[in-house]
Amino acid sequence: MTQARPGPRERMVFSAAQLIRRGGVTATGMREVAAHADAPRGSLQHYFPGGKEQLVSEALAWAGRYAGKRIARFLAGLDEPTPSGLFAAMAAQWTDEYTRDGFDAGCPVAAATVDCAPSGDSTRTAAAAAFATWQAPLAEALTDMGVPAARAESLATLMISTLEGAILMARAERDVRPLTTAVRELGPLLDSAVRS
Repeated sequence: MTQARPGPRERMVFSAAQLIRRGGVTATGMREVAAHADAPRGSLQHYFPGGKEQLVSEALAWAGRYAGKRIARFLAGLDEPTPSGLFAAMAAQWTDEYTRDGFDAGCPVAAATVDCAPSGDSTRTAAAAAFATWQAPLAEALTDMGVPAARAESLATLMISTLEGAILMARAERDVRPLTTAVRELGPLLDSAVRS
């Protein structure tokens, strides 16, 4: 059974996220989004009456949901889930991409935050919501692995912020070393938070 192709609206949201992760919000034009999504340009106005601001906010919301859903997939791939194993799987997604495709793309939420946070309150708000959407299932996964609930949220923040920083450094250096270093150094701290 083949899966139906997403409609133009969904394709444009996905395309916006992909273009933002490569060039940021400023470099992502509405025409480029329509072309990337193989959608009629006139549909932009129809689906996004709020213009680029609305499209960017929806792309960031999509990115947050995507990252949050990946947590369950990462856990399913671990023989014995541990906080360090989960973080290693999160980082491996990026090391695999960079090894395979190069260092041209990063996280769309981070790109939008860097690009628009000083001037675009709606983009900043959408980015914060996307990070929260990612953080919640991560904290829940940590709790399920035995990390006390009071500590799981702060460790989820640490994991995301460490990963985002390592992604930025890997792109700057064009080397996966920051990602592998983050996994090696953060892993023992994460595992030490599990109740014995």
